[in-house]
Amino acid sequence: MAAERFQPAGIVQEEPPLWERLAAGFVVFMLTGALIAPVLAPDQGETPILRLIWIPVYAVTAGLVAFRFDKVIRAWPAWLMLFGLIALAYVSKYWSIDPAVTQRRVIAMAINSAFAVYVGCVFRGVALPRMLMWTCLVMAVGSLIMVFAFPRIGVHQYDNAGLWRGLWYEKNQMGLVMVVGAISAAATLAADQIAGVARRPWAPVLAFALCTLLVLATQSKTSLLCWMLGVGLVGGWWVLRQGGAAITIAAVWLGVVVSALGAWIWNSDSAVILELLGKDPSLTGRTLIWEALMRKVAERPWTGYGFSAFWGEDSIPALEIRLETQWPVPSAHNGWIDLLVQLGWPGAFAVGGVMALSAVLIVARLGGMGAREGYWSLAYLAVFTALSLSESVLMTHANLPWVLMLAILSRAVTFEPAPVRAPLAPRAVRAYQNRPRIAPDYVNGPARRRPVRL
Repeated sequence: MAAERFQPAGIVQEEPPLWERLAAGFVVFMLTGALIAPVLAPDQGETPILRLIWIPVYAVTAGLVAFRFDKVIRAWPAWLMLFGLIALAYVSKYWSIDPAVTQRRVIAMAINSAFAVYVGCVFRGVALPRMLMWTCLVMAVGSLIMVFAFPRIGVHQYDNAGLWRGLWYEKNQMGLVMVVGAISAAATLAADQIAGVARRPWAPVLAFALCTLLVLATQSKTSLLCWMLGVGLVGGWWVLRQGGAAITIAAVWLGVVVSALGAWIWNSDSAVILELLGKDPSLTGRTLIWEALMRKVAERPWTGYGFSAFWGEDSIPALEIRLETQWPVPSAHNGWIDLLVQLGWPGAFAVGGVMALSAVLIVARLGGMGAREGYWSLAYLAVFTALSLSESVLMTHANLPWVLMLAILSRAVTFEPAPVRAPLAPRAVRAYQNRPRIAPDYVNGPARRRPVRL
């Protein structure tokens, strides 16, 4: 709490105690799928032992929510929206092609959604990006240990041979987690600068450097673009806040010009741009998958095939997609199409509405909540939106990107109480006024009364 004395205007921001930060960091670690899954299930299959490992995670989540129930309940708008999403996923078991998987994963999604609301409500201001920064820093160090000490786990051996994957199944997973770490570190630095907090910046700088290094080591174009978008938004808004009106006008003008120029270049020579990024026009076969999946969506446009049921091992529709594309497709590689094959258009409209509402509230509160958190919510929401176009991250049952999206929602709909202001001095009168000097100086004062001579 020593740093709170440097908050502007004496504003005191509450931060959870160390044990609570460690507990939340543990749940975040598990949600990334780090270390445990690659060691116990290297083929990415769902095994009974993995389900048992999640029981302590759910117990920690329940304890944290119960401990902070008075704060968590204040996010009742988020609870209502989450209840609608969970109810839609639950009722899909009645038409799901794998009802057992649907029911089991709906329960997991409900518990992890509760953790998301808890994190968003309790870790206010810069506390959330700081907790994520420390957690990702630990995972970054662990990934370096795996790369150099246990390369059979930390480095790809067959597909993508030689590329780093750290604590995860594949390089893309490590890249996305490290993007979260880099954005959180940048937001922590920006928030401390805005608030004028006297903190040593070694931890954010180290976390930012290591996370950026690991993003580059994956050679994942998606992760690199997400890094540029997220870090660029944090840095850009910080510069706008520091620069004043002239810098703001120039930046807005430059942003409009660059966006228009980029759209024109993309429409003219998209194939050349993809080639420069190391991608073919089919996006490594993704467009073929999307075309095949949209034909499946047309068969069940309003119901889908059930929550988390389409890509099961015994799924006939998934087998048909794999035979058509001649590739063991694990997912749609597009969050929106994956959502359509699970829950149909109602699911896509519901998730889109939640994200749109979050975006509006975040932009409306940029001057207050946004500045206090170093513009983390804005940056991560932009990254998540871009990521949803190439990865299946929407409405997942146990996945960090979706959990952080729900945490943003709970932060956006929960208004903070009036800030606590520390008093400038315990006794204001003595702090700013001198003691009266009339008594000792005046000849008739009681302290120096002179005798009267007759």
